Amino acid sequence: MKEKVVVIIGASRGIGRATAELLDQHEANLVLGARDITELGQQFTRKEVYPLEIDVRDEESVKHFVDQSVKRFGRIDVLINAAGVGTFSSVIDSDTTDFDDMLTVNLRGTYLSCKYFGKQMKQQQDGQILNLVSIAGNTALAGGGGYSASKFGVLGLTKVLQAELRTEGVRITSVLPGAVNSSFWDHIHPKPDVENMIPAESIAEHIAFLLCQPKQSVVDEITIMPPEGIL
Repeated sequence: MKEKVVVIIGASRGIGRATAELLDQHEANLVLGARDITELGQQFTRKEVYPLEIDVRDEESVKHFVDQSVKRFGRIDVLINAAGVGTFSSVIDSDTTDFDDMLTVNLRGTYLSCKYFGKQMKQQQDGQILNLVSIAGNTALAGGGGYSASKFGVLGLTKVLQAELRTEGVRITSVLPGAVNSSFWDHIHPKPDVENMIPAESIAEHIAFLLCQPKQSVVDEITIMPPEGIL
C-alpha cells in the first residue's frame, strides 16, 4: 500500500471515509475528494494525504481534480468512486428533482471521474478503478426507483469500461454492497434499523483486499451482503 497512489471520491463520509481511514493506516498515498474537505484536512495530517475539493456534478471541477491529483503524485494507481446520494419513495410519489440529483451524482459523476482518470490510466497502461454500485444496481427494490435507476446505470457503465479498457492495463471492478451502516441513512425518514447492516469498515476491508490482488487476474464484480441478506 505504501507505494500506491489511491484516489477516493466521496471520502468525507460512509464507505469512502472508512476506506480512507484504513488506507491511511497502511500509509498509502491518498487523494481524498469531497465537496467539503474541512474535516478531512483536520483528521488526515500525513503529508502523503491530499484532501482536495471536488463537485462531481461539475465537469470542470472533476477535470481540475484529476489534473491536481496527477500533478501532486505524478501518477494514479487506484480510483475509488464512493460518492453517492439517495432518497426513497415510490416512483409515482417521488420528487423529480430528487430523481435528477441521483442520476447526476451517482451516474454522471461516476462517468466523469472514470472518463478523466481512465484517460490517465490508459496513458500509464496501468491502473485500477473500483465503482461502488450497490445491490440496488441489479435488484429491484420497492421505493428505490431513482436510486436503482442510477445504480443500474453505474453497473452498466462499469461493464462497458471493462470491455473498453481491459486491454489497456486498467482493471475495473463493480462493488455491490447490500445495506451498509453509515451516515447515508441519516437523512432518510423514517430511518431504518441499521444494527444488522454491514459496517462501513467491513466494506473498506473488502476494498483493501481488492487492491492487493495480483495484476494477472481481475475481479470484475463482487457482491457483499449483510449476514441476514437484503434488509
